[in-house]
Formats: sequence, structure tokens, C-alpha cells
Amino acid sequence: MISDDERLRRWRLILGGGAADGTGTSLGGPDLGMDAALQALYDSERKGGLGGSSPNVARWLGDIRRYFPTPVVQVLQQDALERLDLRRMLLEPELLQAVEPDVHLVGSLLALGNVLPEKTRETARMVVRRVVEALLRKLANSTRQAVLGSLNRATRNRRPRHSEIDWHRTIRANLRHYQPALRTIIPETRIGYGRRRNALRDIILCVDQSGSMATSVIYAGIFGAVLASLPAVQTRMVVFDTAVVDLTDELRDPVDLLFGVQLGGGTDINRALTYCQGLVRRPQETILVLVSDLYEGGNNDEMLRRAATLAGAGVQLIALLALSDDGSPSYHQQNAAALAALGAPTFACTPDLFPDLMAAAIGRQDLGRWAAAHNIVVARA
Repeated sequence: MISDDERLRRWRLILGGGAADGTGTSLGGPDLGMDAALQALYDSERKGGLGGSSPNVARWLGDIRRYFPTPVVQVLQQDALERLDLRRMLLEPELLQAVEPDVHLVGSLLALGNVLPEKTRETARMVVRRVVEALLRKLANSTRQAVLGSLNRATRNRRPRHSEIDWHRTIRANLRHYQPALRTIIPETRIGYGRRRNALRDIILCVDQSGSMATSVIYAGIFGAVLASLPAVQTRMVVFDTAVVDLTDELRDPVDLLFGVQLGGGTDINRALTYCQGLVRRPQETILVLVSDLYEGGNNDEMLRRAATLAGAGVQLIALLALSDDGSPSYHQQNAAALAALGAPTFACTPDLFPDLMAAAIGRQDLGRWAAAHNIVVARA
């Protein structure tokens, strides 16, 4: 239960003081510093903001880290980048080192790309690597387990060698053969993992690198690197704007991969799908994940025909309108409906669900039902 004094204190921090805030509450101690940090950002037009000097910016970055938890710091930094045009602070290594790294910051660094001065590039790489390593720790194990589990299920056999027996499924299949006198189960039916061939599935990640897709590009790069580490799947990663770049050779190091991305520019989905079509060797075993908001700047009709050709050949085409936690994306609704009509599941996906999505795709599950089970809204034809 929050006391009245605490409630008034919070409202005072939100409203920013002055005669019009109506709380009649004064602040003291650390609250004064917190209020000043918020005022510098959100009252910038009226009270001068952070000014133009690097020391002011560095001091403010230090203040918000002292007064607020990390998730709030990241929101404040993002607001500062947008409201006060502080992208210049990312050009200075001293300021960059003071920033709390997150996915949005990485997106800003990638967007600045070629304009980063040489003295800042190494610091920028360190910041990006910190974010990448944190995401790998969070997402790598779940991705490997989901994908490998699905591949294992796809290669079951009924005459396994002893080392290939899936004991959990074997026990469940033979519960009716339990022998009370022996207190054991007689495994009349043995279920095992088949011996895997290399590359049971071919996965192509085709990622739109236009500016609006920055967060999706980062997550796609992380997942691409994890998938590339699994010998049971062959993974390729292609990024595009009006040109197409194959970054498959960079999947060994996701930091190098992300710095190979050039955010911004136009969008030519048709050209990207044409390139990916040339990579398909086994259509029935290929999963092509198109990550794009589907705003086509090239030949829209040809793009849809190309998608129809891929789907008709047996390629499992999935259109992700976004791969991020940023909520419902803006996307081209007509193209989304057209792809859905081709049988390509079309929806946005959060990073925490992507491993399970890939497992479902590998297992040839109905992705419409999978999406419904996870309360995901799917584009309709």
C-alpha cells in the first residue's frame, strides 16, 4: 500500500514542479538530483536541457545511471537520442563508454556506421559486443534446445541402437507393459533418435536492413549465428535494401556480421528473393524466413510472383513483419495478405518466441495454429 506522501512525491517527479503541478510537495536529498536529470531531458525546450557540451552530457549519463535502474536508463537514453538529437554523443568514445548498452543503442551505432570517427569505432565495437554477448547468453540455449529437439523428433526410428534410444518416449510408449511382479516395464517397442545426416534442413534468413528494421536486424543476426553453430541445419543470412549482401561467412562472429549491415536506404524485396531463390538446393527441406515490413520499393507484382514460385516449389516461406519486442509493427497490409494467400504465415514475432517458431517450422507444424496458441495475430488473405 503506497502512502499519500509517497504518491505525492511520485506525482511531483512526474509533473516536474512549478506552480501548475498541484502537489504542493517539495523534494530533498537524492530526489533533487533525480528531478534535475528528468528536467534536463523532458523540460529541455523551456530550461536549456543538457546544453551543447560533452561534459554536461557525460554528467547527465552518469546521473541517470545513479538514480534509475537499468531498464529506465535505457528508456531515458533512447528518449534523449530522439528528443535532443544526441546522436553526436555516440561519436565520442568518452561519452559512448558512459551509455548503458541495449538493442536500440546498437541500432543507432549501426545506423551511424560510416560516419563514426576512427577513434570511436573500437569503443563502438566493444559496446556492440557487450549487447551481443548478453543476448547470446539469453537466447542461445533456448534456440539450440528447441531446434535440436525438433530435429530429433523428425528423425525418430523404431529400430534404434542402444545408444540411440529415446528413453522418455520409449517408457511412455510401453507403460501398458508394466510388470508388477518385476517392478519394471518390458519395452516391446523401442523409440530412438535416427542417425542424423548433415543439414537436415536448410534455413535462409532474408532480412530487410532498411532503417525501420534495425532491431529486427540485430536479433536476426544473433539467431543466425546460433543456428549456424548447429551442424544439423545449414544456415545462410542475406540482408538487403536496394542491394543484396550475403553475410553467411560472417555468422561465425555476430559482431562482425552486424557491422557488415548498412541500415537505411530503400527496399527491394524482389531482388532479395531472387537471390535467395538461387540459394535453394532442396526446396522441400528449405525454410526461408523473410524479415521485412513488406514495403516494397522495387517491382511489387514481380515480388509476389517470386514468392509464389518459391512456395509452389515446396519452400517453407515465413514472413516476419518484425523480430522485436517493440509491439505491433507498421507494415504493408496488402502485401501481407497476398503472402498469406500463398500459404506463407505472416506475423510479427518476439525474440523469446523465435526459437519455438523455428522448432515448429522444422517439425512442419501448422504455424497458423502455433501463432494462435501464442496469441499472435496473423495476417489474413
